[in-house]
Amino acid sequence: MDKEQARIRIGELRDLINENNRRYYVENSPVISDYEYDMLMNELIALEKQYPELVTEDSPTMRVGSDLANRPDAKSGKAAAQQKEFAQYPHRYPMLSLGNTYDISEVEAFADRASRSIGDRFTFSTELKFDGTAICLTYRHGELFRALTRGDGTIGDDVTENVHHISNIPRKLTGGGWPDEFEIRGEIYMPYKAFDRLNAERERDEDPPFANPRNAASGSLKLINPKEVGHRGLECTLYHMLGENLPFETHDQALNAAASWGLPVSDKRKICRDIHEIEEYISYWDTERKFLPFATDGIVIKVNELAFQKSLGYTSKFPRWAVAYKFQAERALTKLRSIDYQVGRTGAVTPVANLDPVPLSGTTVKRASLHNLDQMRLLDIRIGDYVYVEKGGEIIPKITGVEISQRPAGAVVPEFPSVCPDCGTPLVRDEGEAKFFCPNAEGCPTQIMGKLVHFISRKAMNVIAGDATIEQMFRLGLVRKPSDLYSLDKDDLLKLEGWKERSAERFLASIEASKATPFDHVLFALGIRYVGETTAKSLARHFGDMDSLMAASREELLAVEDIGEVIADSVLAFFADSRNREEVERLKAAGLKFSMAEESSEVSDLLAGKTIVISGNFSISRDAMKALIEKNGGKNSSSVSSRTSYLLAGSKPGPEKMKKAEQLGIEVIDEARLMQMLGGSTPDADGEAEAQATAADTRTGSQVANVQSPVAGDKTAEDRKEDGPGSGPEVRQDAEGQLKLF
Repeated sequence: MDKEQARIRIGELRDLINENNRRYYVENSPVISDYEYDMLMNELIALEKQYPELVTEDSPTMRVGSDLANRPDAKSGKAAAQQKEFAQYPHRYPMLSLGNTYDISEVEAFADRASRSIGDRFTFSTELKFDGTAICLTYRHGELFRALTRGDGTIGDDVTENVHHISNIPRKLTGGGWPDEFEIRGEIYMPYKAFDRLNAERERDEDPPFANPRNAASGSLKLINPKEVGHRGLECTLYHMLGENLPFETHDQALNAAASWGLPVSDKRKICRDIHEIEEYISYWDTERKFLPFATDGIVIKVNELAFQKSLGYTSKFPRWAVAYKFQAERALTKLRSIDYQVGRTGAVTPVANLDPVPLSGTTVKRASLHNLDQMRLLDIRIGDYVYVEKGGEIIPKITGVEISQRPAGAVVPEFPSVCPDCGTPLVRDEGEAKFFCPNAEGCPTQIMGKLVHFISRKAMNVIAGDATIEQMFRLGLVRKPSDLYSLDKDDLLKLEGWKERSAERFLASIEASKATPFDHVLFALGIRYVGETTAKSLARHFGDMDSLMAASREELLAVEDIGEVIADSVLAFFADSRNREEVERLKAAGLKFSMAEESSEVSDLLAGKTIVISGNFSISRDAMKALIEKNGGKNSSSVSSRTSYLLAGSKPGPEKMKKAEQLGIEVIDEARLMQMLGGSTPDADGEAEAQATAADTRTGSQVANVQSPVAGDKTAEDRKEDGPGSGPEVRQDAEGQLKLF
């Protein structure tokens, strides 16, 4: 192309890259893949190299992407309730990006350039490229002084308070011999099991799931509430040390020293002598990375000797002594057969693509969410198209593009419904919302059943039943509101297909046990839009009882930690509806707890200052055991670290946690020892009562008898994943929605 054409294309590319930088770094919601982004950047670099007179200082090729002012569009307000402004400080040393490539020949060229420039013998440090969000930690006198995000490379957001709640980042160094002050940089990431748990919670609350662990980590790091950051399960790996007169000759020596001080450093790195060893390392991890518990998107190759790093220096954007080789995201091309439009419990309508089955990252993908109408238009998708499917973080199937060259003649543009697919009510779209909603909350069958299923769910009222049971009850006219569940009797339940007297008794026992559920869980169970598990706990603790919450003004709601305008308005709208207030009164009459004062006052400080990790099965549920620890002043943690006081091990504890405790010298105690520490008390009866509840789910007429409650001594999916095979049964719904033992 000539110079004028190049000028036009350069302008287009800069606009595209800047927009996608904003979506990636600021909104944590990218709409194109890393590969597509890198191809745009490479095209811009090539054009600016061909026409250097067109290069400008504000070109994205001259600066790193910025995560500063990490705030959402003010029009929506929803994300604003989740995040805050942070103080900003300059980086002592610029925090640059890495040059990257998908072509192994460019890695070979990098190694050859380094060899020609250095001349002397040297080595390479090859390391996994963690897919998270960059962090810079400063330690002074052996204590964490400040944690800054990358920001724009010269200034970063101060997230020190939040970083204090990331379990494997020490506040104080151990051992000795560290410099009086130094910086160490790395990546904060979200392991797959934490990512699964977070997205399951978001989908349950009908919040859009994070596309991948990187976006989840970046968004979580900037939450308002530091304690909530701790609940997100973030971890950190550090990979680069900086400081004045550091006493190391190589990068590898510096990281080994950091590890000896208790800093989290990857043990997957390797020193390579030449390009052949580098290529072997890349080839090995291109396969083995799929078995890691966290996301990686490539390999970083660094000149190991610090003196040679210094002599090679930097460009305006990248170090010349390092390069990143990025793995191609696994994707597949398959045909889009149709699109379903699903209605959730809050009325949100989500398009779901039905695909020709295609193998991808070890599973067969048949369906993928299209999220909303805007995403469908952005993809310019048609029924019958061949579409590219990837797994975000190799977990969530998503459609990333359309192969236009294979578009069949007469491919039909999908028509997003204007009315609810279930009840026919005209859909609405609130200002600032991406999704359309069915406003017929009281008459839409799918919404009604969805709210009932949410109400009985484990982290809400914990009634042992599933979708199929609720659907039967609804179709027979037995329940339409949660309060109806508390009016059911044995005769009602025997009307359900396949139910016998024993099944009915167990279900009623489960309903009775649910009356002991704490107020914050009851509040969560009501299904107020945007009020998730954590928000419900904040509201319950702040107001103390339901009457005070229902009487709260907008200003009073906004004074609650973690509550922003969108959540406040949603709470106000919920309680402004007289039908919701009437339902609260019916639930009160049924005996549910609507006050913190109604809950047990048996609190001690016997475990004050103790951080306890639990693993395995106990005589009561794991949730009940955690509650017992908290009631006695202790703190629960999900992972073993140097700050762990005890590992509480039941039957079949996780081998990884046991191994880590042994390595760190953490005392392992059993349930009997814990009870001795609490003065010989016994666990709360709540968990034991829950264990008595069983249910039958009868969509196909088969009965499930003697099924243990999933919260009574049973492990979560994350626990089983860590413990490995044979760690105990799981109760979950099968493809038909029935409760089964797996």
